[in-house]
Order: sequence, then C-alpha cells, then structure tokens
Amino acid sequence: MDKGYVLDSYALMAHFEQETGAERVEKLLKAAGARKTALYLCAVNLGEIYYSVLRERGTAKAEETLTILVQLPISIVDADKTLAVLAGALKAAHPVAYADCFAGALAHQLKTKVVTGDPEFKKLEDEVAIEWLT
Repeated sequence: MDKGYVLDSYALMAHFEQETGAERVEKLLKAAGARKTALYLCAVNLGEIYYSVLRERGTAKAEETLTILVQLPISIVDADKTLAVLAGALKAAHPVAYADCFAGALAHQLKTKVVTGDPEFKKLEDEVAIEWLT
C-alpha cells in the first residue's frame, strides 16, 4: 500500500457535487475501499464541509452529507496539539485559509499529498506535496 492521500474539503465537495475532479476522487475512494491506498481527512476539514453544505443547502442536506462522509473509507484525523501547531506555522508563513492549513499540515505530518483543486494551495506548494484535481 502507498502512503495514501489527504483529501481537502475541495476534493470531497467536488465528489459530492460531481464537479471537476470527481472522477479522480471516486478512483481514490475505490482504491481505499479495496485497501490499495489510505485516505485521510482532518476533522477541521470535515467541519468545513459540514458548514459549507449547511450554509448553501440547509440542515437536512448537511446531515445527509455528514452521514455519507463518515461511511466512506476515509480516516478522520483529530486536530491534536502537534497538528494545530504545524497548521499555525503554515498559516503564519502563508496567506492561506486556516482550515486549508490543517489539510496541508496533515499531509506534511503523514509525508503524503493533499488532493485538491483549490488554487489557494499553490501558496503551499513549496512545503506540501499536492495532487491537483483537473
């Protein structure tokens, strides 16, 4: 098995909304389900997905999305002190959304790639490996 991938909220939203990159995310989910790779999501980014869906589509859709998400073959990683400090260091060094810094910090900690299509991650390319959704 490879080192796996950290999914950013952008990648999962692309999957749920069938937007650009959804096919790649689906392939990663299938590979994770077959135990050929590992997928990770920081709990902070899970919250980001929840609030985005809640704001755009309401409580029922947010709860449905959360129910589906936690059943996917993705390990949800809590933001402990070490991860929070690493995310804080990324935020201090780069003008990037704080939640994105948690995805970047988790990828850095796991020595793997963030899967995203969010252009904000271009600012982190020198510190975090990124697989771009196209």
